[in-house]
Amino acid sequence: MARRAGVGNAILYRHLPTRADLLVAVYADEVAELCRPPAAGVSPADALFSWLDAFVVHVATKRPLALAATEGPTGRRSALFDQWHASIRATASDLLRRAQDAGAVRPGATVTDLLALAGGAALTGTDVAHARRLTALLRSGLEAGD
Repeated sequence: MARRAGVGNAILYRHLPTRADLLVAVYADEVAELCRPPAAGVSPADALFSWLDAFVVHVATKRPLALAATEGPTGRRSALFDQWHASIRATASDLLRRAQDAGAVRPGATVTDLLALAGGAALTGTDVAHARRLTALLRSGLEAGD
């Protein structure tokens, strides 16, 4: 692992002494990347649905990492998991509000609805491609009609 990162074992273990510490560091970077603001000039609808696509891929591919990094000895999720979940929820809420304010998304949709639908696509899709297809279908149901 240290070799792939281009550092010596001593440096890796000094900063990340346990496997759990390494998992937390890796997953923290994943969540930070997911919650990064959209690029300038992207329409609110495209920002929301691009983020939803990234969220679905994240959940479909990173769920075991998230659980391994945040389950305590009792099998319950840690406060860190709750913190990351709050960051994801805040990002989704902001993107949804912007899209709704722009009239691009149905006004009645809530962030809870959005994350439940996207999470469902991620967890029930037969693979990542299928989960992304379900998310594209979700877009057509959420977009405001003309």
